[in-house]
Amino acid sequence: MDALRVADATTGPTLHASDVTQLRQAIRGELVLPDDSDYARARRVWNGMIDRTPAAIIYCAGPDDVITSVNFARTRNLVVAVRAGGHNVAGSSVCDAGVVIDVSRMKWIDVDPVRRVAHAQAGLNLGEFDAATQAHGLATTMGVNADTGIAGLTLGGGFGKLGRKHGLSCDNLLAAEIVTADGRLLRTSATENADLYWAIRGGGGNFGIVTSFDFRLFPVGPLLLAGSVLHAYSNAREAMRFYHAFARTAPDELSLDAALVTGPSGDRFFSISACYVGPIDEGERVLKPLREYGVPVEDRIAPTSYLQIQSAGDSIFPRGRRYYWKAQFMREITCEAIDLLLARYATAPTGSLIVFQQVGGAIARIPIADTPYANRDALYDCFPISIWDDSADDEAHIQWARELWDAMRPFSTGGVYANNLGEEGADRIRAAYGENFPRLVAVKNKYDPANFFRLNQNIRPSV
Repeated sequence: MDALRVADATTGPTLHASDVTQLRQAIRGELVLPDDSDYARARRVWNGMIDRTPAAIIYCAGPDDVITSVNFARTRNLVVAVRAGGHNVAGSSVCDAGVVIDVSRMKWIDVDPVRRVAHAQAGLNLGEFDAATQAHGLATTMGVNADTGIAGLTLGGGFGKLGRKHGLSCDNLLAAEIVTADGRLLRTSATENADLYWAIRGGGGNFGIVTSFDFRLFPVGPLLLAGSVLHAYSNAREAMRFYHAFARTAPDELSLDAALVTGPSGDRFFSISACYVGPIDEGERVLKPLREYGVPVEDRIAPTSYLQIQSAGDSIFPRGRRYYWKAQFMREITCEAIDLLLARYATAPTGSLIVFQQVGGAIARIPIADTPYANRDALYDCFPISIWDDSADDEAHIQWARELWDAMRPFSTGGVYANNLGEEGADRIRAAYGENFPRLVAVKNKYDPANFFRLNQNIRPSV
């Protein structure tokens, strides 16, 4: 191979054979190129809609490889995507004609059960992280899908079943190590590079490649009272009203998500999912009104292992299917919003959902200025999700989700969760950060003035 083209057939820099040889010799990890047999698999990410062809994929073995990769790409003016779990719906962790710096094989974790701290490398997914911490009866807020990477989840905020009790993933980040655009490995904490520490707790991958995280842990499980109750679609209007009333007064220990769903038979339902983060007997008392409301089609609430709770959504969101959603925050679920949602979902494409992910609780009591995550006054993240397999159905599924999202805008706060953003433009990125946005720009100016890390929900430097 004489050269790899890193743009299109006529423009852009080229990566010569000598560059490839130099890079292979400089890293301990693996370099995958388009001619390699593993390339087709290596370029794939969670969302099957994403079909991009990078010029090179670098599987880093440790922080030294990340530094080498950053310096290599910067000095050759190459576009860079950063990948850990590859779970972002927009597919920003893979690029066309550039370099993917992949940290997914960096999976070392050390749990200190006395200090209740986990030191975890960035390649872990939340299933691996949870298994290691649960071995000591500990956990911290970590997503809802076991193969989600802890890195992207935390950098964008980090929702999870423990959030209302213990805060977001980013709220429990004590320290991190990060490779910046100039190839430095910096430690960040409240006392070390504090401006960068503030920015990475919700500001996404704009400031560098985090190689390891230190998380605060809490006693959790091993069993929690959790599961779902399912209501017939004919009763969904009243059940949704009950859900909103019950959720508004729920204690911090209770996480209540809900969704309009379609069963294997094609029948549609309203599902309420509950998880009580505390003793089982207390959970039984708190959840009694939920279980006694109406005439559920199904009640699956029972003592369940925390690890099982954390992987419960895996079968719904497997890798390789096609996904699209648009999200927005809400403080209320009004009768008008319920009527609109039920009317739109009645004709939704097969495989579609409308989700309410409850936030609030401890999340809402942290001052907005403490982290970039600004939408702390919301009670729900509401979003239509389309899931399908045939590319011929792309337009119908995407159009349904976009139209429903647009119809729901009058009921939203105007804010959005950064981790649920697709390719939606600068105004939506600002909506994720609100009054914290100017401070993020200032940190970007300091650590990445050339916008080297730009394949993300990008905070553009002003310098």
